[in-house]
Amino acid sequence: MGIAYMMKKHRRHNKAVHKSSLKEFLHQPGTPPGTIIIDENAEQPNIVLIDYNRANLVNKKLQQPEDCFQYLDTESVSWVDVQGLGNRDIIQRLGQVFDLHPLVLEDVVNMAERPKVEDYEDQLVIIARMVVPNINNHSFHSEQVSFVLGKYYLLTIQEEPEYDCFQSVRNRIEKGKGIIRRQSADYLAYSLLDAIIDGFFPVLELYGERLEELEEEVIFNPNQHTLQQIYQIRRELLQLRRAIWPQRDAINTLIRDGSELISEEVRIYLRDCYDHTVQVMDMVETYRELASGLMDVYLSAVGNKMNEIMKLLTVVSAIFIPLTFIAGIYGMNFNTEKSPFNMPELNWYWGYPFCLGLMALIAVVLLFIFWRRGWLSNSFHIK
Repeated sequence: MGIAYMMKKHRRHNKAVHKSSLKEFLHQPGTPPGTIIIDENAEQPNIVLIDYNRANLVNKKLQQPEDCFQYLDTESVSWVDVQGLGNRDIIQRLGQVFDLHPLVLEDVVNMAERPKVEDYEDQLVIIARMVVPNINNHSFHSEQVSFVLGKYYLLTIQEEPEYDCFQSVRNRIEKGKGIIRRQSADYLAYSLLDAIIDGFFPVLELYGERLEELEEEVIFNPNQHTLQQIYQIRRELLQLRRAIWPQRDAINTLIRDGSELISEEVRIYLRDCYDHTVQVMDMVETYRELASGLMDVYLSAVGNKMNEIMKLLTVVSAIFIPLTFIAGIYGMNFNTEKSPFNMPELNWYWGYPFCLGLMALIAVVLLFIFWRRGWLSNSFHIK
């Protein structure tokens, strides 16, 4: 009863949180296509430009979206990273600068969007989901990242600047490591997608450690907090599965469907990225099975603990039943003067010690019998 009630309570809580989060981003029925709805709590956008080729590098923060114009027509790779979605005017002006379709702007600001790939002839739109470990509560932060890939530029739009897994790519560009400075914008898009997929592994490592700790707790000291932790991990792993599953399909689309913006060389790199997504999916499924197994182990451990308690109480009751019988007999008020058969032992000199000794002897004999049959094992070692 208690376990079922707690699981229903957590399920209602998670549904309420999920519904409230969807209300913030999903449109009302009948909303015209291309409508931009900005969350009032969203961060103000920061626009960071990284323009590079083999010899030159420009890295600066832009004040206005229109400042991008002078870099978009050059043959150098221009990465425009927008961090934050709290300004409708800036988002609409970005759409004008990059000539984005209204439906693309709608997908960018809709944080409940499913990862996908859409081809707009001279632009390739990629919606991905990025996860970053949250060490404070042993969980993860998830946010949507939108890519708009052109021939010489890449526009990325993130929910907020605080959480980001692109720093390794920025360092490679700034220091000229690897081949990224010699490649086009499609290779930059691959590098960022690869960084997003690789960001799942630290999160999964964190869940692996949590599952190991819970495994020991379930075996040695299962309690209600253990049940809450297992159920929470199962819910969070389900969120990870929902994030990585369509992301695999999106990357597979980039590999399978031909696009002039993705070169054959980059498609080869995307195959490796696809392999990583499959590996992440396998790990997520494995951890989900482990969490489900821990739930079964928890229920078994609680049941075994209850059985041991009942076993101990049964042993104690079995010992006291004959003792209570003897005490009940000698508690009857028979008059020994009326008949010599009315409990003559009440007049014995050693009658009381004899009664206590008999009770002790019966208890010892019963304990010996229980021990010989193995009924006392683990009964007196309950934590």
